[in-house]
Amino acid sequence: MSDTTHFETSQHALSLRLALAIIFGITLWRVVMLIFNTTDLFVDEAQYWFWGQNLDFGYYSKPPMIAWVVRFFNAISGSDSTFWIRVSAPLFHLATALTLMRTTRRLIAGDVGREIAPWVGVIFITLPAASLSAVLVSTDTIQILFVTIAIWAFLGLTKRSSVVEALILGVSLGVAFLTKYSVLFLLPGVGVAMLTLRSARIAWRDVIIAAIAGAIVVAPNLWWNFAHDAATVRHTESIAHWNGDGNGGGLVKHLLGALGFVGAQFGVVGPIIFYAMLWATWRMIRGKSDDREKLLVWLSIPVVALITLQALFAKAYANWAVTAYAAGTILAVWLLYRLTKKGLVISLIIGSVVAFLLPVLTVFAYDIKLPNGNLIMQRYVGRSAISLEIADIAAQANTPDIVADNRDILADLFYTLKGKPFHIYARNYGGFPKSYYEQKFSLPSSVTGDVLYIDDEPFDCAAGRSELVKRWSPDFGNMKGRTLYAYRLSPSCLAPKPQS
Repeated sequence: MSDTTHFETSQHALSLRLALAIIFGITLWRVVMLIFNTTDLFVDEAQYWFWGQNLDFGYYSKPPMIAWVVRFFNAISGSDSTFWIRVSAPLFHLATALTLMRTTRRLIAGDVGREIAPWVGVIFITLPAASLSAVLVSTDTIQILFVTIAIWAFLGLTKRSSVVEALILGVSLGVAFLTKYSVLFLLPGVGVAMLTLRSARIAWRDVIIAAIAGAIVVAPNLWWNFAHDAATVRHTESIAHWNGDGNGGGLVKHLLGALGFVGAQFGVVGPIIFYAMLWATWRMIRGKSDDREKLLVWLSIPVVALITLQALFAKAYANWAVTAYAAGTILAVWLLYRLTKKGLVISLIIGSVVAFLLPVLTVFAYDIKLPNGNLIMQRYVGRSAISLEIADIAAQANTPDIVADNRDILADLFYTLKGKPFHIYARNYGGFPKSYYEQKFSLPSSVTGDVLYIDDEPFDCAAGRSELVKRWSPDFGNMKGRTLYAYRLSPSCLAPKPQS
């Protein structure tokens, strides 16, 4: 099908000026609403902030880029408020939307590219995943920007050799790797595209330059992993269940896992956009795509397919496919604009409603409830209240040393009680640590006085003194209905058991 088939210049046209107004308007809405956001930092957000207080080339569960970004915004603002921890998210999405527009123009030349690029920008900025990740800080918002920059550079290199763009390609992929290792899922599709599409090939000199640049960027993190018993790699293996743990349940469970992951993608980027990506893949299989459309398929669908296989055999989270949706957004918009502009408009309307409502939910996080009485934002509130309760218990028990083993509790204790006269530690179980807190901030042997130990189940000490100080159940928030226990006990109660 030619680019001009079914194009209607008057109906559903979107000017560049209007698209930029929508993109900047949504970004401004998100930034302003962050000022009034009443949610606590989610466990991962609090952890990223804490990493940023302890700068390194790697961390227990992620590469270092997210910590560096959070620390940068804290440093330039002089504040570590939730606003300054999160504000990078909508700004990164703004940059990605604009870069995707430039990438679209680079792929699709002439008037057609000029007509499609504004749609790509507004569709991306209103994707459900973008709306969710714009109200909290996450690795996805950083990674997709640098994946987009890498695609922009790659497209340029397919047209002409360039040292500068080869360097941009390598550095961008390196930064994406320093953000999240899932960028590696992008590479098989790139390889297939270069093998099967002459128009997707770049000069060997540029490949070598990009590879060297990327290797230099990622080298500090690889060295960090080598020096820290491959901590990040081992954690990734653990949560993905590559070691075989959690693979039981039979064929039905595996199939449901894969179907659940694919189904979740309709929510991640919206039902129409994901359907359009699948539709484009079917068109390629039937031989109805040109090389540009095929390239976009190879830069997106293999990522989804590979992680679907991961979900089939082990475990996968819905956001692991985020690298697919840089090229995937361009692919879906291009297809919809040619074949069903009505679908494109409906997708924008759905995305815009979500983009408006999600920030509102964060502002009224303590007011908007589900029919069962639970808060809609229950996972994102109540964390600081637990930390302040623990601080009061520690002060009354005269135990400034607080120990816990629940990562959610530890993450918020370090953030909420910053600057207060408490020392916070993780329980050390021995062996490979269960969290960053156990890895770097486990209870040291130098602490000999009684500590306050927080647990979410009863604790029995056979190796020293132990006294239950308080037992309580939070009446709202992420731990509503669960029972927490505060014990005053001697550190010997928490000594790690000898490893067999």
